[in-house]
Amino acid sequence: MTQDFTKRTGKISFQGTFGAFHEMACKEMFPQMDTLPCMTFEETFSVLENGEADLAMIAVDNSLAGRVADVHHLLPQKKMFIIGEHFLPISMCLLALPDAKMEDLKDVHSHTHALPQCRKIIKELGLTPHVHADTAGAAADIVKWNDKSQCAIASKLAGEIYGLQIMREGIQDIPNNTTRFLALSREMERPTKDMGPILSSFFFEVRNIPAALYKALGGFATNGVQMTKLESYIDPQFNVARFYAEVLGSIDDRNVGLALEELQFFAKEVQIMGSYPAHPFRAL
Repeated sequence: MTQDFTKRTGKISFQGTFGAFHEMACKEMFPQMDTLPCMTFEETFSVLENGEADLAMIAVDNSLAGRVADVHHLLPQKKMFIIGEHFLPISMCLLALPDAKMEDLKDVHSHTHALPQCRKIIKELGLTPHVHADTAGAAADIVKWNDKSQCAIASKLAGEIYGLQIMREGIQDIPNNTTRFLALSREMERPTKDMGPILSSFFFEVRNIPAALYKALGGFATNGVQMTKLESYIDPQFNVARFYAEVLGSIDDRNVGLALEELQFFAKEVQIMGSYPAHPFRAL
């Protein structure tokens, strides 16, 4: 039995405008929740913190572009917890005005991560790329500009919302393009063992001593805890490293608890982000 998020109601915030891939992830994971678009990741977090939204959805990793750096730097500053993850296959579409023809197109607009994922078609059509704040926002601007020479790379949903023509679908260079999203809440939730594999996420900062990271991670090895992710950050003085980690198991499991307890000896700060069911995409 996996956790059923489909019955949740209320509002869920996301970065971008209507039709963004963020919104698609919201609708797939929480189909009964109302989506609340936000201009920035900071705003996405803020409306959750102040109660305007009940949950927030954020992209953290893409199989081609890597991690979303802004999110990883903002998360430790916020008082919120991860309650679930969602993997969304990304299918990019080339969108243009309904009366546009392929030979009319000159400029293409999209998010900074989307443009490099569609280099082949941009080169093939001789388009000039322009970075936009988000994919769906670029689609909305195509309508606003009403210029047949302008097109956008965005989702099929964005095309439907803004009444644009899909010139080509599935234009990403590599077919296995997937983005991982995290669902956030103001309250920590405790998944049960009948929900299948559980992941736990946390931040920690090592003490400025020799072999600190080696010693900090030793407890996970000795307690048989599998680490599925470890990412590092540095402070402004380039001295002390902060790490984001994910392990297989719940913080309520004895072996995970012992490993985290040992981590405390070698870390100045450990910030638990929560335990949550692993998405079936992982096939753990």
